[in-house]
Amino acid sequence: MKHGFLKIAAITPDLRVADCEYNSRQIIKYIKEADEKGVMLCAFPMLSITGATCGDLFLQKSLTDSAVKCLKNIIKETSDCNTVSVVGLPLAYNGSLYNCAAVFSKGKLFSIFPEKNSSGIFMSKQSPVNLNCFEEPYNHFYNANEIPVFICHEMPEFSFYVNVGNNIFQNNNKANIIVNISANNEIVGNTEYIDAAIKAKSADSICTYLYANAGCGESTTDFVFAGNSKIADNGKIVSELEKYSTGMVIYDCDLQKTETEHIRKEIQIHHESRKEYLFSINQTETNITTRISPSPFIPENDEEKQNRCAEISMIQAHGLAKRLKHTNCKSAVIGLSGGLDSTLALIVTVNAFKILGLDTSGITAVTMPCFGTTDRTYSNACELAKCYGAVLREINIKESVAKHFEDIGHDINNHDVTYENSQARERTQILMDIANQCGGMVIGTGDLSELALGWATYNGDHMSMYSVNADIPKTLVRHLVRFEAEKSESKLKSILMDILDTPVSPELLPPDENGTISQKTEDLVGPYELHDFFLYYILRYGFTPEKIYRMAVIAFKDLYDAHTILKWEKTFYRRFFTQQFKRSCMPDGPKVGSVSLSPRGDFKMPSDACADLWLNELE
Repeated sequence: MKHGFLKIAAITPDLRVADCEYNSRQIIKYIKEADEKGVMLCAFPMLSITGATCGDLFLQKSLTDSAVKCLKNIIKETSDCNTVSVVGLPLAYNGSLYNCAAVFSKGKLFSIFPEKNSSGIFMSKQSPVNLNCFEEPYNHFYNANEIPVFICHEMPEFSFYVNVGNNIFQNNNKANIIVNISANNEIVGNTEYIDAAIKAKSADSICTYLYANAGCGESTTDFVFAGNSKIADNGKIVSELEKYSTGMVIYDCDLQKTETEHIRKEIQIHHESRKEYLFSINQTETNITTRISPSPFIPENDEEKQNRCAEISMIQAHGLAKRLKHTNCKSAVIGLSGGLDSTLALIVTVNAFKILGLDTSGITAVTMPCFGTTDRTYSNACELAKCYGAVLREINIKESVAKHFEDIGHDINNHDVTYENSQARERTQILMDIANQCGGMVIGTGDLSELALGWATYNGDHMSMYSVNADIPKTLVRHLVRFEAEKSESKLKSILMDILDTPVSPELLPPDENGTISQKTEDLVGPYELHDFFLYYILRYGFTPEKIYRMAVIAFKDLYDAHTILKWEKTFYRRFFTQQFKRSCMPDGPKVGSVSLSPRGDFKMPSDACADLWLNELE
C-alpha cells in the first residue's frame, strides 16, 4: 500500500447453478488465494453465490436462505484475510427480492445493498431497512439511491464504489475505484462494446474500473456467459481474463496517480451529497507485479506508437505553420548539426512549409563546424539539407571563436565551460543574423529533456524564435525521427538511420584520436531514458523521489542497478532545480503532450526554489 500502490483482482469462479455450498467453497478458495498474493480488493460476479441464471428458482425460499447462510460462512472462513471482498447474492426481505452486493473483510460485513435499476423478479430498494438475518452491528442495508463510497481509514485514496448489474455508465460518486459485479451474456460484438464502455467510464471518471463478469459455469439454456473479467485504468484495459475461462486477474493500481489527476482536472467531490463507509485494513507492502514501462512517453503497442508519432508530427508542423503565417514569414533558419534534435527540427520545418505551400528552398540550413565537429555529423548535416531541398550554408566558426578567446583572454587549450559555451553562443549569433538577412525565423532545436536538465547554453542554443521540439523528450525524439525514416526513400532513410545511431553530443570538445565523438552527453548527465522516466512522473503526477526511485528500479531492472538509478535521479533533481532560470525565459513552442515545461501555463516554478527537500529524501 506504500506510495499509493494497491493490488486489486477481478474473479470469475467456477460455479454450479443453484449450488450455493459449492459456489461458496470456490469463493472462499479465491479470496484466500487473493489474500496470499497481497490483493487488497477483489470482486466476484453478480449473484455469484447462487449463479445469475437461476430464473424463478430465486423465488424459492430454500435458495435465498442458503445464499444468506453461505455468505455468513464465507465471511467466517475468510476472517483471517485482509482482502476486502465484494460478492453477489439474492436477498429476500419483507415480501420483495433484491439483487445485492455484500462487502466484507476480516470477518466483518460492511454493508449489503441492492442493484439500483433492477428488472424482472428483482426489486430496487427505495428505503433503508435493518436485516434481521444479520446481527448488529452488521446490518447496513443501503437504499439503491444512497449506495456508499467505501473509504479506507489507513489509506484514504483507497476508495471504491460498487455497481451491481450491467449498467456500466452508472455514476461512481467520485471514488478512485469502480467495482462492477455483472452478468453480461456473450453475443456477437458485446465484448467490443463492453471494452469501449469500460474504457470510456474509467477515463471519464479518472479511476480504475474493476469488472467481474459471470462465466461459463452459468446455465446455457438461453445464453452463454464468457466471463472475460477485466480491469481498466484511466481509459485503458490493463488486465483481463481470457474468454470462456475461470480464474483471477490482478492489477497493481496507483491510487496516488488517480488522486493527482483529480486535483489536476479539478474534479470536485461533494462529500455532503454522498454516503461514506469508513473501513480499516492491515497495511502491507504491495509487491508490484504489474509491468511498469521504462518509456512512459512512448506507447508500447506498435500501431499506437505509429499513430502517436503521426499526430505529434502534425501538431509540431501546424504550430510552426501558424507562427510563420502570422508573422508573414516565408523563410526559416536552422542550425543543422547532424544530430537528432536539429534533424527533427528540419523535418518539422519541411512539413510546415508543405502545409503553407512554400518551397523548401526558403529553409536555410546552416552547418557551423568548429573544434568538436566530426566528419560523420558534418557529412550527415550536409546530405540531409540536400535531401529536403533546403539551402545549405557552411560557416566555419573556428577562427571567430579563437578570436573571441583572444578578446576575452581565454586560453584556447583550457576546455572549460567558457570554451564550450562560446561556441554555442557564436552559432546562435550567426543564426540570428542570417535570419535578419533573409527575413526568416530561427527555429529552435532543443528538446524537453535538455530543458529539464538545463543542458543548453543560456542565450546560446537555449534561444530561438520558435522552438518546435520544446515539448518532445529525447526518447520520443528518436521515435519521431525513426518514424520519418521508415517512410522515406532509401537515401534519406540511410542518412536518418545513421543519425539515429550517432551518440548524442553537443560536439563542443575536440574529437578523439580516431576522429570520433569524445563528448557524449549521457556519460556526463546520465541516460536520457532514466531522466525522461523521472521527468514524466515528477511533472505528470507529482510523485515523491522515493516512489519514483522504487518504480525506476522495477522498470529498469534489466538495464541499471539500483545504485546507478539513485545516482542519476540525484543528478536530475539537482539540475532540474538549479536550471529553472533557463526555462523561465524559453521561447514559444507547441505543446504536444501532458508534460510540458512552458513557464506560461504548464509549469511555473521560482528560479531560486530549493531542492533540499527532494534530495534529502533520496539521501
